[in-house]
Amino acid sequence: MAAYQKIIAHLESLANSEIAEHSQRFFKTGKGEYGYGDKFLGIRVPTLRKTAKLYSELSVVETKKLLKSEYHEVRLFSLLILVDQYSRASEDKKEIIYNLYLKHTKYINNWDLVDSSAHYIVGAWLAEKNRSILYELVNSKRLWERRIAMISTFYFIKKGEFNDTLKLSKTLINDPEDLIHKAVGWMLREIGNRDQKIEEKYLEQHYKQMPRTMLRYSIEKFSKKRRQEYLKGEV
Repeated sequence: MAAYQKIIAHLESLANSEIAEHSQRFFKTGKGEYGYGDKFLGIRVPTLRKTAKLYSELSVVETKKLLKSEYHEVRLFSLLILVDQYSRASEDKKEIIYNLYLKHTKYINNWDLVDSSAHYIVGAWLAEKNRSILYELVNSKRLWERRIAMISTFYFIKKGEFNDTLKLSKTLINDPEDLIHKAVGWMLREIGNRDQKIEEKYLEQHYKQMPRTMLRYSIEKFSKKRRQEYLKGEV
């Protein structure tokens, strides 16, 4: 049995219809919702992570097949393998994984898929390279490519580099999607966790323009008094 077929059979054996039904509601798969049409097998993330370790040496070709699956968990499974392989790969293999990722963003089409992979692959690859691709992605018509751009900067934030996050945040400040508001607010909060003065300098210039969700996420770790000042527009 080919590796791809073996993995599909293994994942199908772990499927749970009740979990699948819950996941379809949780990930908003109804008509007009952000995850419209997505399908689920019903496998918990810890189980997927444990299973992915069994196939850690899967070829890039087979992993790419999995990434194109109609099932959400199979795509996540593929991304978990790519993240693990990237962390151990040679520079040439890292470039292959990075390019595969960017060529297949239409399959990385929900917030958990983006959040579990973008900074580990795209952010990591761009750490010492030209980052102009992020400024292309942030202007994409695809919600998930804009989120990839933002979440990729988490890698830079962890290294104490905040400029790209702040620049991209300005571009996304009027984005129509709530999931982008949450992503921007989250990354701003992560900056504040490391240097609150830098975050506050940014907020003082932009917080009155920010959607409420974005602002709430960004100030979540502030004192109650300081949060109220921002929410009331008294800063």
